[in-house]
Amino acid sequence: MTETTTPRSHRLPGWKLPDGACDCHAHVFGPYDAFPVSHAMHYVPPLAPAGVHREVLDDIGLTRGILVQPGAYGSDPAAILDAASRSGGRIRGVAAADGGVSDAQLDAWHDHGVRGLRFNDMTVPGGTGRFPGAVGTDALTELAPRLSARGWHAEIWASIDQHVALLPLYRAAGLPVALDHMAGLVAARGLDDPAFKAILAALREGWLWVKLVLCRCSQAFPDYADLRPFHDALIDANPDRVVWGSDWPHLRLADKAPDIGHLLDLFRDWVPDEALRQRILVDNPRILYGF
Repeated sequence: MTETTTPRSHRLPGWKLPDGACDCHAHVFGPYDAFPVSHAMHYVPPLAPAGVHREVLDDIGLTRGILVQPGAYGSDPAAILDAASRSGGRIRGVAAADGGVSDAQLDAWHDHGVRGLRFNDMTVPGGTGRFPGAVGTDALTELAPRLSARGWHAEIWASIDQHVALLPLYRAAGLPVALDHMAGLVAARGLDDPAFKAILAALREGWLWVKLVLCRCSQAFPDYADLRPFHDALIDANPDRVVWGSDWPHLRLADKAPDIGHLLDLFRDWVPDEALRQRILVDNPRILYGF
C-alpha cells in the first residue's frame, strides 16, 4: 500500500545558489502503475515521482540532482533511468546490482545516466537483517573492476563502525567510494571518536568521499547543531571529497522531515566561504558524477 500524497513543498533558501548546484542524495518513488515496488519495506513508500523531484529542484534553485536506488526497488533502477532520461542531462543515478548483472545492462544504465552502484549494509530498525532489496558490500569486490572500467563509483550506506571495519575492502576496490549520511557518525561520541578519526584519515587519502546529509545522524531537529563540528571536520579533512545532499523525500522522518531551504541556509551559515560552497555544491559533484 502506498501513500496518495506527495511530499510537502519546501521554501526557497535565503541566498542564491551557484549555477550548477547539485543535490547529491534523493530518491524517487512511483508513479506506482509504471514503477511498482518489488520489496515490502518497514516504511510506507511515498508518492514522490520524477516530476515532483524536478519541481523541488526548480523551486529551490538547484540545477542538478542525484537519485539513489532505494531498497523498495531492489536491483531494478527503472524509475531512476526514466527520471534521468527525461531530465535533459540534469539528473544522474546511483543504481544497485549484484554480480549477476550483465555488462550490457551496466552499459545501458550508463547511457541513461547511472554513474555508480549502491551497497547497503544497514539493518532494519529494531531487527538484525539487512534492508529488503539491499545489495551488501560482500558484492563490492566482484563488481569493483566493472565499475572502475566505466568510471563509476561505489556508494555505501552503513554504520560508522561497519565502515571502519571495511576500510581495507574499500581501499582495495580501487575506485572512488562515497559514504552516505556523513559516514554514519555517532554525534554523542564526539570528535575524538576513533572511528570518526579513521574516516577523516581515509578522507585525506583522496579516494574516499562523504555525503554531507544531516538528517539521519542527529536528533537535534531542525538545526542539527550537534553536527556542526563534524561537518567542519569533514570539510577540513578534504574539501574536494565532500558533496551535499538533502535526502528528499525524507523517508520515515514524519514531523522531523527537514525543509530543504532551511538545510541550504544551514549550509551557507556553516560554510561562509563562497568559493568553498562552489566546490562542494558544483565542482565536486561534477567530478564524482561526470556532469
